[in-house]
Amino acid sequence: MSSNTFGKLLSVTTFGESHGPAIGCVVDGCPPGLTLDAADFTSDLTRRASGRTRHTSQRREADAVEILSGVYQGHTTGTPIALLIRNTDARSRDYDDLLETFRPAHADYTYWHKYGIRDPRGGGRSSARETTMRVAAGVIAKKWLAEHHGVRVRGYLAQLGDITPRGFDWAVVEDNAFFWPDAAQVPELEAAMDALRKSGDSTGARVNVVAEGVPPGWGEPIYGKLDAELASALMSINAVKGVEIGDGFAAVAQRGSTHRDELTPQGFVSNHAGGILGGISSGQPLLCSIALKPTSSIRIPGRSVDLHGAPVTVVSSGRHDPCVGIRATPIAEAMVALVLMDQALRHRAQCGDVAPQTPRIS
Repeated sequence: MSSNTFGKLLSVTTFGESHGPAIGCVVDGCPPGLTLDAADFTSDLTRRASGRTRHTSQRREADAVEILSGVYQGHTTGTPIALLIRNTDARSRDYDDLLETFRPAHADYTYWHKYGIRDPRGGGRSSARETTMRVAAGVIAKKWLAEHHGVRVRGYLAQLGDITPRGFDWAVVEDNAFFWPDAAQVPELEAAMDALRKSGDSTGARVNVVAEGVPPGWGEPIYGKLDAELASALMSINAVKGVEIGDGFAAVAQRGSTHRDELTPQGFVSNHAGGILGGISSGQPLLCSIALKPTSSIRIPGRSVDLHGAPVTVVSSGRHDPCVGIRATPIAEAMVALVLMDQALRHRAQCGDVAPQTPRIS
């Protein structure tokens, strides 16, 4: 299998399957001298983990990171950083009846036609379990960006099914299991999820990510545009079916006189572009949004076929998320942070000596 690595100067390669002995990644290109130990990964991996609430899959993994290389006496050495997380709560028997059956809207059918063989246990390589290592790699990127550029990357759940926030407060996002910015609505979300779980169905979601403190100049036109690489990275997350930068598709109905972000000596008047102009960061907050499809593993019977093309009925048992978007916030943050760190290193390599005379505005 190819295409398990992304990034140029900062590259990340992940490996492992949902029900294999372990998952892991290799982060190459991280500059030396960054303080790093296993405890740094705890917070974000806990934020991504299943089993924290009744509203997500009840698979409970320890997600304890082992640093195998690239760190000496608590500091990165500039050599490849190998991270390993052992799977401790796989329940492969839940998938015994899927050995010869394709689940609707899963990667079962396409993997079979691509490789002629597949691991049916939890989806194998196509499982969202793989995103654990993206979050782990993102911890390194977040830390480096904060220490070297003052960049802060954070996200929140912006829509759950047809429910949207009525208010917004960053301070409450981390105080609830939904990463929801309006504390008063959390009981409404819990009731909606309880009803959804009882019905055996699922729903989609929207996650927004904001990166603040990004300096102007990051991004490489024409084929290394910052927004293009963000879109590619975010679209690579399981279940993501749409990516928007700034106003995204809302720009279709706007006028140029409204959409353009005018500049004044005091700064930009607006940020419809989402902090990126011509594929290069403008110095404004970076705004990204992803749309995640409803979970395909549901208890409602669905039609499919088996390996021989015969019709079958599929009912998904086991432990599944009624809404994958609930746990997607730290994953999306990680992908944004990894792209930004890679672009920062590339900018430093080619344009580190550039010193424009125009004052920076934001």
